[in-house]
Amino acid sequence: MLTAELTDGGETCVLALQGSLDGLTVAELQKEVEGRLGGSIRQLVLDMSRLEFIDSSGVGAVVAAFKKTRAHRQGFLVRNLRGQPLEIFRLLRLDRAFVIDSGSGEDDAP
Repeated sequence: MLTAELTDGGETCVLALQGSLDGLTVAELQKEVEGRLGGSIRQLVLDMSRLEFIDSSGVGAVVAAFKKTRAHRQGFLVRNLRGQPLEIFRLLRLDRAFVIDSGSGEDDAP
């Protein structure tokens, strides 16, 4: 199960993902990203602090979101990546392809 909580801060839109991003749940992320393309939003942030699991379908959805936001000349940031999702990003070297922000404050707790 995936929960995507949206916080729209004007030019920056934050999608906080919770649960699993896999073949069964990628449609939710895709829907949220599609709804944020163009318009006044200048940056899309995926907050993954509560994402517990990601598989190849989820990775593909994140890559697709990156490409779509770039095509619309919007920024893209992955925030608070940890645990299994961080391991997958490192294994695939996506930590070098995306801007990944470790976050701050209470979100940095293990």
